[in-house]
Amino acid sequence: MFPVTYRRDEQNRIFIGGAAVKDLAESYGTPLYVLDYATMLQRIRQFQSALDEMAPQGRAFYAGKAFLSKAMAGFLNENHWGLDVVSGGELYTAIQAGFDMGNIVFHGNVKTAEEIETALCHHVGYVVADSLDELSLLNETARKLDVRAPVLLRLTPGIEAHTHAFIRTGQFDSKFGFAMQDGIHDEAVSVALSLPYLQLKGFHAHIGSQIFDEDPFIHNAQRLMEFMAELWEQRGFWPEVLDIGGGFGVQYTPTDDPPDITRVLLEVNQRVQAMTPRGCHSPEILIEPGRAIVAEAGITVYQVHATKVVPGGRHYVAVDGGMGDNIRPALYQAAYTAQVDGKPLERLNAYTVAGRYCESGDILISQASLAPVEVGDYLVVFGTGAYNYAMSSNYNRVPRPAVVLVSEGQQRVWVKRETYQDLLAQDLPWHGLA
Repeated sequence: MFPVTYRRDEQNRIFIGGAAVKDLAESYGTPLYVLDYATMLQRIRQFQSALDEMAPQGRAFYAGKAFLSKAMAGFLNENHWGLDVVSGGELYTAIQAGFDMGNIVFHGNVKTAEEIETALCHHVGYVVADSLDELSLLNETARKLDVRAPVLLRLTPGIEAHTHAFIRTGQFDSKFGFAMQDGIHDEAVSVALSLPYLQLKGFHAHIGSQIFDEDPFIHNAQRLMEFMAELWEQRGFWPEVLDIGGGFGVQYTPTDDPPDITRVLLEVNQRVQAMTPRGCHSPEILIEPGRAIVAEAGITVYQVHATKVVPGGRHYVAVDGGMGDNIRPALYQAAYTAQVDGKPLERLNAYTVAGRYCESGDILISQASLAPVEVGDYLVVFGTGAYNYAMSSNYNRVPRPAVVLVSEGQQRVWVKRETYQDLLAQDLPWHGLA
């Protein structure tokens, strides 16, 4: 479950990407995000191998919300992968990184007029429309620019993925997309086809995140294909694109059992081919993995600053980070695995790993099995590549950690550590009200 380049030496020192965790911590400070290049590349190649077997060949658009920086965009571009963005900020990051804008899918249930204009001016590959209001705004913006906007409609197919309620998105009662019920999706299609500055290219449905079951992905594609077949019969419209989203589960703890990516994608492709009407070409299948690319490639290194035992016998270990650099345990009870650098994997004890923030809920791991912990030890938390830096904050005015890429012993800073000066960069002094 750990990154492909994880190893321990005879002194039980932990290495990632050929770099010693202790050396990284001493060089860049803690907390510290570390990304393993080899793991990310392996994940991309795993997905790409399955996509290459599809007919027509499928395409992947990395979900930037999992983790995005200029360097990450460059890494994706170099590997000929697309990028799924959900905001003007993510779009701007891609622009500044020199990303191939035709290889971008622009998502989001709220897109401002400025964001839409930027996307259309830079000729993004697709804009995923989420509401009738957005369709109208897209058409008006495209009219002003004298272009035709390439649109996918986001549908909610009513598929309940077995995951946390906060990361389910496929149910009818969702803030995302057009429900495939009560004619809501039919109206969206009618509007999209009637607006002169829109090009309806296809449909999108994302049913949730951190999904381990394989069937929901297949049922999602099948439900969309059934709808598309009805459209063909009733309107003579057949889409070019079928975007089935992402949500592929990853392993955070030993009990997590991720789906077989190749089996899922090939089964989806077979269903799509079998359900394509005679005389029509099978739509191009798009996927949007994010977590599945970076989660297991990332670790966070903390230093232990305090230990204590409370009445009842619970052992606390307090580290120099917490909910500011990993909100997921507090937000939706995400579970992680940790190890102590330089300590053997035996005689393990139960510890509660607590963060430094002024919240009782700032608990990173409630039941961690660790070697005896002392102040000064470095604690490595695995599987933190996705949604940790992306959701980090300056709560309690704590600067955000650096992000460092490692590969065969080489190290490259992808994001600099914030300073106290950075925290104050946008602050203005008090000058009174007079």
